[in-house]
Amino acid sequence: MRFEYEIIRTDRRSVGIRVKDGRVIVRAPRLLSDREIEKIIKKHEKWIEEKLSAPPEGKEEELTEEEIKNLRKMARLVMTEKTEYYSRLMGLYPEKIRISSAKSRFGSCTSKGTVSYSLYLMLYPEEAFDLVAVHELCHLKHMNHSKDFYVLLQKYLPDHKERKKLLSPVYRKSIDEIKNK
Repeated sequence: MRFEYEIIRTDRRSVGIRVKDGRVIVRAPRLLSDREIEKIIKKHEKWIEEKLSAPPEGKEEELTEEEIKNLRKMARLVMTEKTEYYSRLMGLYPEKIRISSAKSRFGSCTSKGTVSYSLYLMLYPEEAFDLVAVHELCHLKHMNHSKDFYVLLQKYLPDHKERKKLLSPVYRKSIDEIKNK
């Protein structure tokens, strides 16, 4: 390995690897041995090195309060519509739909049936909206990313892998592109 990494031990059950600002952070369960952690890092070595050698992503533009308010309104309208459409199609209905200002995830689903969408999702191509809606609705049936979860996702969005690529920062639009739409 041609890189250093920092291990942070927590009460988690799995190992997570994050590459940010040229640093490799490995979060691991407290009781997992250094040897096991090293095996996992070795398994993901190619991915880590790709992330480390990738050009830094551009700094996200700062949005005004008004722009955030407008994105939130747009997300409430668009994602409620998408969720209702796919709920009828799939027979899976959330208890509540929330719009958040999360920057690190586009959607989430609680065990109580609340589906949340990030207002920042509106800065990505529309084909990605369907993916996030269907993904979160699948969690109403499977609260994990098991094989059954992906079978259900595949049933309603056979092109989900291509759509996931649209959530890359490369496809993120500026607020001006959204305004001019």
